[in-house]
Amino acid sequence: MYGKKACELVKEFSSSEPGQLSAFNSNLFAQVIEECNFHFHQLQSLLRHNRAEVIQSLGWMIEPPLPEEIQEKLSSSEKEYSKTHSATIKSYQSEMDLDLAVDMVPPKDPYIKVRVLDDIGSVALSDQIANLARHAILFLRRTDAETYISQGLMEELTG
Repeated sequence: MYGKKACELVKEFSSSEPGQLSAFNSNLFAQVIEECNFHFHQLQSLLRHNRAEVIQSLGWMIEPPLPEEIQEKLSSSEKEYSKTHSATIKSYQSEMDLDLAVDMVPPKDPYIKVRVLDDIGSVALSDQIANLARHAILFLRRTDAETYISQGLMEELTG
């Protein structure tokens, strides 16, 4: 039970006569400290693991580097972890000559209908120069649009 030793220590303290000191139970006190440290380390480990999973997940959804509004929420070790994780993925992709962010199932149509969510401006795509103005609806090659979709600058329109 969590806090069992601490509860014993508090009961021992409260059972003494008011205004009187009973013998200090250093053994029980040490056990309370040990229990607290154990739970602290468990909680810290759990939080770090959870945050690392979120950072990895963001690394797949957002093109590195992570946006500033996310970076400012990370500790210095988490920022380093994010950089290292991104660099490792990039190195592997380069070495194997593949893009892990692209779907492994080929699309039925190489062109998709997209809506631009944020003004991007004029960009050179694989087969055209396009003005990617906010709210514009376009048919683009899937490979051209995927980067912008993953960055949250476009959305694919279905149906």
